Amino acid sequence: MNAAEKTASYTWAGRFSEPVSDLVKRYTASVMFDQRLWAQDIRGSLAHARMLARQGIISAADLADIERGMDAVRQEIEAGQFVWSLDLEDVHLNIEKRLTALVGDAGKRLHTGRSRNDQVATDIRLYVRDSIDAILDRLKTFQLALVALAEREAATPMPGFTHLQVAQPITFGHHMLAYFEMFARDRERFADCRKRANRLPLGAAALAGTTYPIDRESVAAELGFEGVCQNSLDAVSDRDFAIEFAACAALFMTHISRLSEELVLWMSPRVGFIQIADRFCTGSSIMPQKKNPDVPELARGKTGRVNGHLIALLTLMKSQPLAYNKDNQEDKEPLFDAIDTVLDTLAIFADMMGGITVKAEALRAALTQGFATATDLADYLVKKGLPFRDAHEAVGHAVKAAEQKSVDLSGLTLSELKAFSPLVAEDVFAVLTVEGSLAARNHTGGTAPEQVRAAIVRARERLETV
Repeated sequence: MNAAEKTASYTWAGRFSEPVSDLVKRYTASVMFDQRLWAQDIRGSLAHARMLARQGIISAADLADIERGMDAVRQEIEAGQFVWSLDLEDVHLNIEKRLTALVGDAGKRLHTGRSRNDQVATDIRLYVRDSIDAILDRLKTFQLALVALAEREAATPMPGFTHLQVAQPITFGHHMLAYFEMFARDRERFADCRKRANRLPLGAAALAGTTYPIDRESVAAELGFEGVCQNSLDAVSDRDFAIEFAACAALFMTHISRLSEELVLWMSPRVGFIQIADRFCTGSSIMPQKKNPDVPELARGKTGRVNGHLIALLTLMKSQPLAYNKDNQEDKEPLFDAIDTVLDTLAIFADMMGGITVKAEALRAALTQGFATATDLADYLVKKGLPFRDAHEAVGHAVKAAEQKSVDLSGLTLSELKAFSPLVAEDVFAVLTVEGSLAARNHTGGTAPEQVRAAIVRARERLETV
């Protein structure tokens, strides 16, 4: 094949007198990664073809051929028999070329009234929308796993921490429900992002619209879009829906990373609060005793990767003039990897949370190491009439005395406690118990087991409506 024949094999070849070099071909092609858009590309193309036929732009016979050919293409791809060609640059031209080979001129008419610019924008929006739907399904499963663990340990006392220092008694169930709330907000963010992604760019063509009498609204309805992009320039050049998705993904992974950090700490023998099931851990190539929490550790690492994808997409778009630019080809790999990472993380974490064993004795023992009921003693004195700042100081002295005796506050005698405030009476010891501290926080959002169980009921009800 001579140079002219090679050049003629490209869809845009009429303007050029020599073929693209092999290096440029590899550098500019996207089919290696954008072929995953094939299902969305076929869906969008069929909706476009049906609209063209309804509008009398192509014939009914052409539409029938296109539908028949696309069905054959779909079957080839699903069976792994489709041959993807680097020469054809991307998923769109690969499918169109095969379609034309199968049905002839009807395949060549499919691209009437559209450009690869609005075609790819449509495919990506469909892909993001489909991915969000899958993420929301898996988020629900993951949240249900968190709720199940919270329910199992609704009354299991543990230390709550600030600055990684023992602060006040809470329950393990209450702690898990804190993560439930974080992931509930992630759900809202993904669902909100879906609304802005769910607008149809098709019909914008290259950048200015088309001279054909198209019906964009009917295509939007067939593809399940909530409306059409209102400006043709914006329709083909906009990628802020992808950036917004990456931001949602980065926040989700940040929450996953916080949970992962705690799981890693809690599983350490120095802490010993939990065990993670063996199927989520690995051993050491040299130390036979090791059981490493690889899944949460790797999730922490993958968080940085997804954060990087957000920065990459922001940087990609920051200096682009209107309208479409080849830069936008670089939107797909970070977007696809962010989607894959979120979906895989959700699947594995939903399973892992169900395989956690909570060590209640270790949690209770940790409560004796940091004077967790000190605030309860201060509140007790305030209720007896002492101003809070004076109560705070009195309890500080009591903590110092208990520390010198190597006992908890409840290990001090009544007379010793009275030395810090004459308001102390026999009823003080009920306040200084872990159960008393938990039960006293009996309000919405509090850590009393009664409130934790009520929050679990509310959580399940919220998930039933999504």
